Amino acid sequence: MLPEDFTDRLQIIHTRLAGAAARAGRRAEEITLVAVTKGHPAEMVRAAYEAGLRHFGENRPTELLQKQATLLLPDAYWHFIGHIQRRRARELVGKSHLVHSIDRLELAQELSKRAVAGGAVVAGLLQVNSSGEESKGGWDITLPEGSAHFLADIAPLLALPNLEVRGLMTMAPYYEEAERTRPTFSALRALRQTLREHFPAHSFEMLSMGMSNDFEVAIEEGATHVRIGTSLFGPPEI
Repeated sequence: MLPEDFTDRLQIIHTRLAGAAARAGRRAEEITLVAVTKGHPAEMVRAAYEAGLRHFGENRPTELLQKQATLLLPDAYWHFIGHIQRRRARELVGKSHLVHSIDRLELAQELSKRAVAGGAVVAGLLQVNSSGEESKGGWDITLPEGSAHFLADIAPLLALPNLEVRGLMTMAPYYEEAERTRPTFSALRALRQTLREHFPAHSFEMLSMGMSNDFEVAIEEGATHVRIGTSLFGPPEI
């Protein structure tokens, strides 16, 4: 079940989110709170849904599919936020409303192929490494060769059928001082502007960035989606 103080936790998150949006001259309604429920039981997801949450983030295809089948929440919006093995891409087609972690051209091609075969459309975000931290996935745009590789991949990726690229995603290193994450997030915002200039037919409107420890900085830098788990639910149970 939910932590006893879940209502207070959720209210604090909403208040902090609104404050960060106001500082950036934005409306709180522009930002989607994705409740990261990975590793938590389905009963907790249902309780969070009943508390008003609608966007849930999972990082394992099997867990996402099991929760969907068990809960049958009519207007829940499921986000896939984990690394995707190419052989498992087909499991997300028609199941994940938004895939945050398209981290290579080969994966995009596989998702496109599976979507065409299934008569579906996959909406996704391109994951980039804008911090240079080796443990982070995605195209590494902190190195000239990485940026060149990314830009070379974009045109063929955007041309793939049944794949709708909605924006970008990144993860910042963990710092006790959240302000230190700002360069990671501002780099993603700058990359979006570059992409808009090169590909004016695409808006790349979504920026998925910011988690429990740094989401306010991410919102100030333009995040449209923040992924929050620990601050809401505590550490995963499994």
